[in-house]
Amino acid sequence: MAGAGGGNSDVQWCFSQVKGAIDDDVAEADIISTVEFNHSGELLATGDKGGRVVIFQQEPESKNHPQCRGEYNVYSTFQSHEPEFDYLKSLEIEEKINKIRWLPQKNAAQFLLSTNDKTIKLWKISERDKRPEGYNLKEEDGRYRDPNTVTTLRVPVFRPMDLMVEASPRRVFANAHTYHINSISVNSDYETYLSADDLRINLWHLEITDRSFNIVDIKPANMEELTEVITAAEFHPNQCNTFVYSSSKGTIRMCDMRASALCDKHAKLFEEPEDPNNRSFFSEIISSISDVKFSHSGRYMMTRDYLSVKIWDLNMETRPVETYQVHEYLRSKLCSLYENDCIFDKFECCWNGNDSVVMTGSYNNFFRMFDRGYRQDVTLEASRENSKPRSVLKPRKVSTGGKRKKDEISVDSLDFNKKILHTAWHPLNNIIAVATTNNLYIFQEKMN
Repeated sequence: MAGAGGGNSDVQWCFSQVKGAIDDDVAEADIISTVEFNHSGELLATGDKGGRVVIFQQEPESKNHPQCRGEYNVYSTFQSHEPEFDYLKSLEIEEKINKIRWLPQKNAAQFLLSTNDKTIKLWKISERDKRPEGYNLKEEDGRYRDPNTVTTLRVPVFRPMDLMVEASPRRVFANAHTYHINSISVNSDYETYLSADDLRINLWHLEITDRSFNIVDIKPANMEELTEVITAAEFHPNQCNTFVYSSSKGTIRMCDMRASALCDKHAKLFEEPEDPNNRSFFSEIISSISDVKFSHSGRYMMTRDYLSVKIWDLNMETRPVETYQVHEYLRSKLCSLYENDCIFDKFECCWNGNDSVVMTGSYNNFFRMFDRGYRQDVTLEASRENSKPRSVLKPRKVSTGGKRKKDEISVDSLDFNKKILHTAWHPLNNIIAVATTNNLYIFQEKMN
């Protein structure tokens, strides 16, 4: 499989690390709900259902082991959101982190946005390795001195101390969403960002918390006429006026904020005509788009629906230029997937560093990679059985009926409780992060 480095289709992936408890009985609060690398790839953030954000930092490469890239170790852990209660609507607001987005680094500190269903927070993550000592009016333990006892004037000095990583909330953006927030996306001007819920998209300035501009509103006057909801939204990576949002009907609308203040009239509508041969009771459910991501180049856009990943050229709205089947063998199982609610799972997708490979998750802790140039695909598995350091991941195959080969797994024995919804790809290197229920697996390209 080609990687971020480019045109080699024979990248071998090997196990690097796994984070999280091994226990079979998983606490609900420990379930990972989002994974995101920062712009350099040095930091990797995860959010969970307990409202916590855990940031991992990549260690510098070891001179003794140049073939092994630096591992990721815990850098900072903090409670981003707490459970709340809306007394006006008698609704519990859970603390689960829905999305994390990093801001580009501008000084020694790092900044990230995290959101639950209702409230977005801007966090500053900074390091302290010195502390001031020698105050005139304060003791070292913080107690104030009687000014009458001060007879000499001292100049305070900084003394080295153990490294401390502090996370502090710098802004809280609240009270702007009636429905649950499903997306946040930082604009390429790095001054504004959008937040999207089921029916509306708001535009915020990172410095202003008490107001936002509503830029999309699809709420009908009569809620009984509601036919679709917004499922994801993202800003274009280098055109600050352009953003897209996807819907539960399988359409993607591109909007231009230069056209009008309220972008209810889209500039482009991307929609693929439905194949009448595949029409079924579940067609509408499985055509709902769960994720949309622009390529780094800004030329393409990737969407994920229940069974497939589609690549769209922004210049062609009529159909995708590439379609990859993620788990077509589940088409015959849609009835049981509907009964156990798995059909409503929201899988995310991601690009590698140079847009040549895309990755998304599946069931049984499988994840899929599609090489766009070589038109190859591979299924890999995140499991503790394959978790020997630097052990190469073997491709997995699913048999759909008839005689099952030795290495294949039957479609009937797939575990639908084990699913990979969240994946992330290092922006520069062939390093990927894959979240199973409460574990974070990190894999990297095998170095020769």
